[in-house]
Amino acid sequence: MQKHEWREEDEIGKTYFRGMYHAGQWTLASQRKDEEEWTHYDPIPVELLEKLREIMWNKYQRGRCPHKLVTKIDRMLGKDI
Repeated sequence: MQKHEWREEDEIGKTYFRGMYHAGQWTLASQRKDEEEWTHYDPIPVELLEKLREIMWNKYQRGRCPHKLVTKIDRMLGKDI
């Protein structure tokens, strides 16, 4: 299992995101700073999937993850590879 995390801040506060790749499948969860429970997305919304792809592409360019993780997200978005 591989875990990839990032955070975003807006006018309400910070939101933490966690993308997990396990057994050939991506899962995504988020949590606001003031919440105790993680919110799991099934299916993952397109805008969050595009953000996950951007995060993974940046990691791939720095040599921190394999290209297959990026191509899996591209397939989920319906992009031609």
